[in-house]
Amino acid sequence: MANKQRYFIELSYDGTNYHGWQTQPNAVAVQEVLDKALSIILREPIETLGCGRTDTGVHAKEFFAHFDLVDSSSMMDHGTFLRSINSVLPHDIAIKNILPVKADAHARFDATLRSYLYHIHFDKDPFKYGYSWLLRDEPDLELMNQAAKIIMEYTDFSCFSKSNTQVKTNNCKISRADWVKTDGGIVFHISADRFLRNMVRAIVGTLIMVGKKEIEPEAVRDIIESKNRSNAGTSVPACGLYLTEVIYPYL
Repeated sequence: MANKQRYFIELSYDGTNYHGWQTQPNAVAVQEVLDKALSIILREPIETLGCGRTDTGVHAKEFFAHFDLVDSSSMMDHGTFLRSINSVLPHDIAIKNILPVKADAHARFDATLRSYLYHIHFDKDPFKYGYSWLLRDEPDLELMNQAAKIIMEYTDFSCFSKSNTQVKTNNCKISRADWVKTDGGIVFHISADRFLRNMVRAIVGTLIMVGKKEIEPEAVRDIIESKNRSNAGTSVPACGLYLTEVIYPYL
C-alpha cells in the first residue's frame, strides 16, 4: 500500500525570466518549472503550493512550497534528491532543502513571518542591472525612515494593494520597516506576518516620494487612512525586490 507523505521544499530563484511564482497560462512561472522537475525525479505527478505569490521579475532568496508524495518509498536520500532535482532544474532555480512534515502542514497559511529587501543603487553598474533599481538622485534617508515608522502604526494597507485581489482582509502586522545605507546605495527592510499583492513595491514607491521631498512624511498617514491605491506612490520596478525570509513555528 502506498505511503503518502507531505514534504516542505526550500528553494531560491532569480525571478528575471519568470512571470512570478504561480503557474499561469501563456507565461512561464517558477511553480510550473519546479512541478515538472519534481514529477520527473519522483516519477509521479507533483503539484506544489507556495508560501506566497511573487510578482513577475521578483527574486526569492528563501521560498518554501509543500507537496504530497503519494508513494513516499520513491523518495531518495536527502543528498541524492538535492543533486538530482538541481541537475534537472535551470540555473536560475536552486533547491536548498527538503523535509517531511505533518500531513496538515501548509506552506502558505502556517508562515508566521515574511521578510523582503528592496535594493536601490545610484551609479550605473552593469552587474546590478536586473537585481537593483537604479535611481539617479539620492533621496533623504532620514525622511523616509520617519515615514516608515508611521507605516508601522497601521494595519490596514488597502492603499498599497492591487485592486480586485481575492483576499479576506487587507490587514497586516508589520514588525520591521526601515532603510539602511549600503555601499553605493540603500536597502529597504520590511517584515510582516503577511503581505498584500504589490504591497512592498507600492510602499517603496511612496517612501521614495517622501525621500524626494515631493510629500511630507506625515502625508503617508493620510494616504494609508484613505485606503485608496491611487493616492499612494507608483510601484517601483520588480528587479530590486527579494523575498529573503519565511518563518514557520515548526521549522
